[in-house]
Amino acid sequence: MGNSYAGQPKSTRFEEVLHSSIEASLRSSSLVPRPIFSQLYLEAEQQLSSLEGGNQADNEEEEEEGESGLERNGPSNPYPLAPPPEGCCTTDGFCQAGKDLRLVSVSSEPLEVPTGFLLVGVKSPSLPDQLLVCAVDKRFLPDDSGHNALLGFSGNCVGCGRTGFCYFTEFSSHINLKLSTQPKKQKHLKYYLVRDAQGALTQGPAICWKGAEFRSRQASASVSSGPVLLPLEGSGPLTAFSSEPGAPGSNPGIPTGAQRAGSALFSEQSPPAAAPSAVVFNGRDSPRHQQMARSNLVALARPSALGILSNSGPPKKRHKGWSPESPWAADAGYAQGSVNRAKYGVGVACVPQASMVGPASVTFPVVGSGEPVSVPDNLLKICKAKPVIFKGHGNFPYLCGNLNDVVVSPLLYTCYQNSQSISRACEQYGSSAVQPISEEMQLLLTVYYLVQLAADQVPLMEELEQIFLRSWRESHLAEVRQCPQAPLQPYLPAPGPAVPVTSAQLPWLAGLAASSCNESVHVIECAYSLAEGLAEMFRLLVEGKLAKTNYVVIIRACRNAAIDSCIAVTGKYQARILSESLLSPAEYQREVHCELATGKVDSLGAFFSTLCPGAGTALDKGAGPERFADSTAQKTHFRCSLFGAEGDIDILLDKFHQENQGHISSSLTSMSVTNAAGLEVGGTPVCASECREPRSVWPAQLAVAQKLLSHVCSIADSSTRNLDLGSFEKVDFLVCVPPSEVTFQQTMAHVWRSGVLQELGLEPEPAAGQRLERRVLKLDAEAPATFTAFLQRSRRSPNTLFVLVHDHAHWDLVSSAVHSLYSQSDPCVGLVDKLLNCREVKEAPNIVTLHVTSFPYALQTQHTLVSPYNEVHWPVPYSDGVGLYPESKKYFGLSEFIESTLSGHSLPLLRYDSSFEGMVTALGKRFPRLHSAVIRTLVLVQHYAAALMAVRGLPQMKNHTSVETLEITQNLLNAPKQCPRGHGLMVLLRVPCSPLATVAYERLAHVRARLALEEAFEIILGDPGASITVGKHFVKQLKLWQKIEDAEWRPQTYLELEGLPCILIFSGTDPHGESLPRSLRYCDLRLINASCLARSALEQELGLAAYFVSSEAPEEQAVRSEAPDSDGEKPSSSDNEDEEAGTEACFEAASPERRSPVRRERSCSHDSASSSLSSRVSGSVPCSETSAQPPGPMQGEPARSSPPYGPAEEARAPVEKPRPDGVPWAGQRSLQVPAASCSQPASSPSPGAASAGTLVLQASQCSLAKACRQPPVVFLPKLVYDMVTATDSSGLPKAASLLPAPSVMWTSSFRPLLNKTMTSTEQSLYYRRWTVPRPSHMDYGNRAEGRVDGFHPRRLLLSGPPQIGKTGAYLQFLSNLSRMLLRLTEVDVYDEPEINSGPWEEPEWRYTQLSDPWPDLELFRKMPFDYIIHDPKYEDASLICSHHQGIKSKDRGTRRSEDPPARRQTARMRLSKYAAHSTYHHCEQCQHYLGSHLHYQLYESTLHAFAFSYSMLGEEVQLHFIIPKSKEHHFVFSQPGGQLESMRLPLVTDTSQECIKSPTFTPTTGRHEHGLFNLYHAMDGASHLHVLVVKEYEMAIYKKYWPNHIMLVLPSTFNSAGVGAAHFLIKELSYHNLELERSRQEELGIKPQDIWPFIVIADDSCVMWNVVDVDCSGERSREFSWSERNVSLKHIMQHIEASPNITHYALIGLRKWGSRTRGCDVREPFSRCHVHDFILLNVDLTQNVQYNQNRFTCDDVDFNLRVHSAGLLLCRFNRFRVMKKQIAVGGQRAFHITSKVSDSSAAVVPAQYICAPDSKHTFLAAPAQLLLEKFLQHHSHRFFPLSLKNHSHPVLSVDCYLNLGPQISVCYVSSRPHSMNVSCSDLRFSGLLLYLCDSFVGAAFLKQFHFLKGATLCVICQDRNSLRQTVVRLELEDEWQFRLRDEFQTANAKEDRPLFFLTGRHI
Repeated sequence: MGNSYAGQPKSTRFEEVLHSSIEASLRSSSLVPRPIFSQLYLEAEQQLSSLEGGNQADNEEEEEEGESGLERNGPSNPYPLAPPPEGCCTTDGFCQAGKDLRLVSVSSEPLEVPTGFLLVGVKSPSLPDQLLVCAVDKRFLPDDSGHNALLGFSGNCVGCGRTGFCYFTEFSSHINLKLSTQPKKQKHLKYYLVRDAQGALTQGPAICWKGAEFRSRQASASVSSGPVLLPLEGSGPLTAFSSEPGAPGSNPGIPTGAQRAGSALFSEQSPPAAAPSAVVFNGRDSPRHQQMARSNLVALARPSALGILSNSGPPKKRHKGWSPESPWAADAGYAQGSVNRAKYGVGVACVPQASMVGPASVTFPVVGSGEPVSVPDNLLKICKAKPVIFKGHGNFPYLCGNLNDVVVSPLLYTCYQNSQSISRACEQYGSSAVQPISEEMQLLLTVYYLVQLAADQVPLMEELEQIFLRSWRESHLAEVRQCPQAPLQPYLPAPGPAVPVTSAQLPWLAGLAASSCNESVHVIECAYSLAEGLAEMFRLLVEGKLAKTNYVVIIRACRNAAIDSCIAVTGKYQARILSESLLSPAEYQREVHCELATGKVDSLGAFFSTLCPGAGTALDKGAGPERFADSTAQKTHFRCSLFGAEGDIDILLDKFHQENQGHISSSLTSMSVTNAAGLEVGGTPVCASECREPRSVWPAQLAVAQKLLSHVCSIADSSTRNLDLGSFEKVDFLVCVPPSEVTFQQTMAHVWRSGVLQELGLEPEPAAGQRLERRVLKLDAEAPATFTAFLQRSRRSPNTLFVLVHDHAHWDLVSSAVHSLYSQSDPCVGLVDKLLNCREVKEAPNIVTLHVTSFPYALQTQHTLVSPYNEVHWPVPYSDGVGLYPESKKYFGLSEFIESTLSGHSLPLLRYDSSFEGMVTALGKRFPRLHSAVIRTLVLVQHYAAALMAVRGLPQMKNHTSVETLEITQNLLNAPKQCPRGHGLMVLLRVPCSPLATVAYERLAHVRARLALEEAFEIILGDPGASITVGKHFVKQLKLWQKIEDAEWRPQTYLELEGLPCILIFSGTDPHGESLPRSLRYCDLRLINASCLARSALEQELGLAAYFVSSEAPEEQAVRSEAPDSDGEKPSSSDNEDEEAGTEACFEAASPERRSPVRRERSCSHDSASSSLSSRVSGSVPCSETSAQPPGPMQGEPARSSPPYGPAEEARAPVEKPRPDGVPWAGQRSLQVPAASCSQPASSPSPGAASAGTLVLQASQCSLAKACRQPPVVFLPKLVYDMVTATDSSGLPKAASLLPAPSVMWTSSFRPLLNKTMTSTEQSLYYRRWTVPRPSHMDYGNRAEGRVDGFHPRRLLLSGPPQIGKTGAYLQFLSNLSRMLLRLTEVDVYDEPEINSGPWEEPEWRYTQLSDPWPDLELFRKMPFDYIIHDPKYEDASLICSHHQGIKSKDRGTRRSEDPPARRQTARMRLSKYAAHSTYHHCEQCQHYLGSHLHYQLYESTLHAFAFSYSMLGEEVQLHFIIPKSKEHHFVFSQPGGQLESMRLPLVTDTSQECIKSPTFTPTTGRHEHGLFNLYHAMDGASHLHVLVVKEYEMAIYKKYWPNHIMLVLPSTFNSAGVGAAHFLIKELSYHNLELERSRQEELGIKPQDIWPFIVIADDSCVMWNVVDVDCSGERSREFSWSERNVSLKHIMQHIEASPNITHYALIGLRKWGSRTRGCDVREPFSRCHVHDFILLNVDLTQNVQYNQNRFTCDDVDFNLRVHSAGLLLCRFNRFRVMKKQIAVGGQRAFHITSKVSDSSAAVVPAQYICAPDSKHTFLAAPAQLLLEKFLQHHSHRFFPLSLKNHSHPVLSVDCYLNLGPQISVCYVSSRPHSMNVSCSDLRFSGLLLYLCDSFVGAAFLKQFHFLKGATLCVICQDRNSLRQTVVRLELEDEWQFRLRDEFQTANAKEDRPLFFLTGRHI
């Protein structure tokens, strides 16, 4: 077979053994061919002398190339070059004179090039990503064929201008190439350089050195990522890119050439100017090449590389040691083969052509080596299809001659190359070095695949790739099993039973495999080159010997060299589909338009007009092409007059119109009158479809809106702080939609009805619509102006968050870089990238981009801008047990349609028309030069015309249409008669090609007019760029149904066509998001482009029929709802079974192969009915108006209804959705048909029920009402149907494994399959790993933008099934976002009136005046102290009694201790500009304050120890300060960076207005996120010192959130302490610091009393401050008015600090804010009372008054009483008010009282906080002081029973205030000498409380108080010993009686130091 095998056995058994072995291999289920030839011994093969002789003409360049190929694999030894001259420049990219030669640097500089020289790009090994520029004499450069280059070199340096370099070695030294091998021009002179349109120098075509032109070849055509063997995305004549090896987007797992082979510049929108010519370019000097060079060569984004294929021969002559017998032969052969494979590419011209050879110029110009192959003339006419040739391995020859009749594609070559890239596969299987599939095995597997394809199947690239993957995986696993411990060497043949197929075996194996396929695959073996095989194939085609052959495999196998191969598709069906798949959408439209304009379709029209009944019937039934042979008899048969003498369908129409005009007109008029009368006479009939449901938003939409909001919050919460939600006050939005007028109007309607404009405050007047158009943008030619206005609004409103919604985001993903190439043909292309990806949008901090799509695959690539964490997927219903939709609703999408084909339906919802497909196939063979879309459209229109004629009374036409089309037209015309209001159904006829849609519209309109059906149904041409046009009659009908009174109203969306009987001819390449009404009954997709298969394209088309149906079935109907046409086994008939059963039987007869394997067989009654089919189908039409069997759509499918308002895509706007139970079940019953038609049902209802059903039939059979419960029927092309319904091993539809989108490509053939169990998130991660965008994709250059991750931080993606409610979800998200921002700008503050205030009475003495700004010290001293607590947070605290204040306390209510605390009253307040903020607030003004720029060292902090001694603690206290460097100026250090000495304090006399003198201390716990520590705005930017006081274990977390704040860290012993400890240490530290500052500044001559003594102790929840302004200008002195306003904390502090004699006040505080302010509250500007929450503390005056460090609650009340008893002044500024924010975390809530027993889950109640000493009580894990305080608060009545509600006899509390609950009053006294105590002489106390009393409390002190008989005593001490000592020291046993059982302790373990207390009774 062209090769000589010296060791071949001579016996005849050789063929027998070979045949049997291969046959066993073919029958094996394994995908890996068994080792066929391992049974036979073949001696060493001798090289053919003819092959050697044919390749002896190797020139020097080839030898050098071969040598360099070996050098690349050898060790790298530096080539000895002469040392550079001393002092010269040696920098890479510069010449020795120091001039820059890099292309990126000199591209815009004018360079002088001498005549005869060309600028050339030089590749430097040290700069792999750069090109160096030099000038080379073009005589020393090759032409495009790789020849005619002079030996040697002549060049100039463009940097320094040096000329005359005659040796490339010298020149390489001058330009600092620094080579490790001998310098050769062939290796380093790589590209021509050209000027682009802007004059910049850019990389041009590759220099075609013979033998090396494709070593670094850039891409030539589309990668084999489409589903079929050609680029199914319709990329057309693909444009090559010339990019550098390190270009962005390159994948290391794919060879450079293979990867860029798929870099098509135009994926679907290829402009006419970019279509390459069909002529093969044979050199740069060809006339066409010169013409191209003169044309706009540089207009492209990148010029292409024109490549010349080289011949592959045996090893070069200097390779003496190479032998095929050597053990390294396989390795060397592969290494050489891999280099050759990188070279053997197809050079595709990408230069725009001024003219094309033909209108359908879709061929790939391919150049090759060897003799050219001439394509025969009239090949298309002879073969009836254009053969498609796929280049496989090795060289491909020249083609010349009739190139228009052949198509060449490199897609298979690219697939083979990708299959060699196994790096990712190795990652999958845990191996680093394994052997790839050999080229022989690749080709053999391809042959196996082609052999098993059926006659009506088209090869799919995904299937072939998966075969390669499984083969490699099985062989790899076998190798692993053989050698589990020894890792395989790269590319070495692994040991094992699977001996690899050799090139000598390949032709035998391929031929034997093809021998079993009945000539479907033909194998041609070549001896020398593929040229002879191609010539042989063309000869066989011309001779007609390949009539039954679909695929021709041509192999040139040689033992000494790599194989050459190609595969030609010659099957008429397959070749047509594959060749048409090459057309881009623009070229497809252009070709169709050309065929229509030039009259090519006239022959097809003439053929239609001459069809006779016999031939037509045969054709309809899918007769083969043999039935249409051009014999004379059959021609005569075609011309037989079908309709009498006229013979033309138009003549028949005219005749019918003339004969029946009057009758039909009167019939239609009477029908209209009848319907109109039915609406008015006897009341308005109720149509079930008009039942309405209230609008609502579904839980699924709310869930998605909440998820979107959550993702936005996550962006804001991230450490990157790319979104500052706290700085926004409102929300604005812009929705961008595709340039479809219907989608635009539809979206505007949804936005308007949602009320989002009013909720966002964007449209205060609902009647105005101007602003609505500013919120919805149609991406057409006028979009840039509107978008610019949007950007201007965003810049003008930095406090507004703008949400840019990109709806239907899968549309127009073309990069704006190629937009100029489309500007002539389609100005809208590239707008999305130009507008939404512009720099302003990306960098704007107040714009969030939301992509919304049902098909997100093109946005889920390796280069996507959307982070996987920012994807939101539509939730799966019932996934979490909670219904996301109403129980009566079920979403019917693609998976449900597919399930209907497998669930036993006789006629599933997803169908194909076999008779239509058969006629199209036959006509395609008869008219090979017509595009199949033209044929399909004209045939389908002819079917519709014939069906309409049959229904209107021409029964002879029924045989000239398909059963499916007849069913559609019957239901279309008869549906309005079944509804009292005339509701009809919609038929969607999808015609993607606009010119064909116009033809279909005009033709059907003409037929309708001739049949007098203008008022029966409407025909609407749905053009995306135009509005809807509906006739006046139907507009009037729509207005009547929808109760619209506007005279100018016209339907603007398809949703407004609900109930209108119509055919919607929906044109456009892709749907643009148009939603369809509920009345859609049939979705006719038979004309969609079946050859351009991509997952997104298929799902878009099928998504037109998807939305919600009602899953409720009325009672007794559920069982028989499937009866009419869904279950052939059920014998019950229906009201329209006469029509539909016959239709069904005809369908079965026409296409018996339609039966599903799992479908039930038909019953006998249905089989018997099929014989009388024809008469019953036609006979049911004329009598349909009078019979009781109105035909209609299928009733047995699940019901469908529109969802409630909210879902944008599916909201049926003008017509509200019907109630599921709106139709009585009786009306849905089936009437019985005559027994002749069908057998009686097995069970029938009673006669009464049957008659009732008959009476209400017409009122309940409304097609719109049925449509609420029935999904539409979808008709698909056979190819698409097979693709959609086929599943893989996991059950996943085959279509899901297709290329996800035309604008992306697979990264590798070795990728795992999608799995049915994958969630949406997992599918997204799959596509993100295995797909990359094409160069025309807008994300292609994303990775080159410099970001590490490449994701845009403010970009989200929402994906969900089509028509499921995404628009309603994102509109709800906008509302939620607005509410949240409003909530962020608002805060819940406590709003409670002061307690214990009572009725106000005019005092006898006035201490202050209304207008006093500060208190008068002398008058203030005379003001009595108010002991009563008025702060509402102490509503549950004990009252404090005094002698001069009447106790008028009423019962304050009783609440059980177990009850949860009552919720305190709050009010929502808008944050003022002077508010304090938490960590969630970020703005530009306070960034430096917060230290948000963490990379600045300015915010680095240092830890400083600060110690002081305190006698009460008994030891030295050591605190730690964390001081940021930016705050070190507030402190004094012994030296810079040394020991901390003190904190600087100002002077009392300082009057600076830009600083606050008092340091602010804020103790906090558990509120690192929510604490209001950002006082920048509150202080109005004034300088201040703020210190956070934190516990040691919380130091790190507070430091993380507040890096620029000073922190005072308490000792670890205080980790479990309460707020009293923090206050205690703050005060003591401040006093110690005051002493240090006095000492330090005294040395500077400053008096000690001049040092500022005040500090501020503020709660961490103080959020805002305001002031009450009093106006005393009334006529009477007692009349005044007041108002409140927000002020800054700076204003309040400076006002207080400026008070006269301020140092005489010990405590100064503010009033708590409340909304219910009374006149008495503001009359007194100052009060002497308790102060809380925000106080100024004079640490000097209070030196001897301490906070109780053990306290958890009420420590401020206790301290206030101590300060007052010490004779010090407490002053509250009543007109300054502080608002406290409600914070639900931290603070006192941080203390949890739990049991120490780990397994105890029972709740601990306050009664368990104490126990008897030495008992077995469960100990608690809580501080003893906390247990004591909580117990006394809830159960103090156990100790003081007489005090309960006895406010006239309070409990005497000595030296402390403890909360004993609201029902017990206390009287506080101090034991300190000279204390100010209330007079107790007239009081008799009901109890005595002694808490840790010190030595000041003595027996004499206690005896001055009087107690009631039976009063109780409670003594509390640290331990039992102290308890007894106290009893003895105070002589308590004299007046009090004690019992042993009255001793208690807190429920603490001994190591936790419990408190002990003893109770006694007064004697």
